[in-house]
Amino acid sequence: MPEHDPAVDAAIDGELALLDPDVRRSPERVGALLHPDFHEFGASGRHWSRAAIIAALAETTDVETPPVVTSQVHGTRLAPDLVHLTFDTEYDGRRAHRSSLWRRTEDGWLLYFHQATPFSERRE
Repeated sequence: MPEHDPAVDAAIDGELALLDPDVRRSPERVGALLHPDFHEFGASGRHWSRAAIIAALAETTDVETPPVVTSQVHGTRLAPDLVHLTFDTEYDGRRAHRSSLWRRTEDGWLLYFHQATPFSERRE
C-alpha cells in the first residue's frame, strides 16, 4: 500500500476547492490557488492564461451553478515541490480526463498547469 503523502492531499484539496462554485465565483479565492505562471489547455482546446481563467470563472459561475462531479482522483509526488494529479470530471453532461501539476511555493501548494481532454463512454 502506498505511503500517505500530505503533499498529494494538499494538491487534491486545492483541486477540489477550485471545482467548488463558491470558490470559482471569487477571483480572490481562485487567484490564491493559482501559481503566478499558471496556464491551462482547456477541454475546448483553448489555451488559458492565469488572468483569463480567473475572469472567465468569475463571469460564468453563479449561485445556480451545479457542482462539478469528480472521480478517479490519483496523485503522485514527482519531486519534493511538485505533485501530479489525474482525475475525471462530469459537468452538465460533459466529461473530461484532467491532469494538473501543483507546485509548492512560499504561499503553499499552487496550481501551475492544468489540461482537460473531453471523453465519452462510447467506444468507437
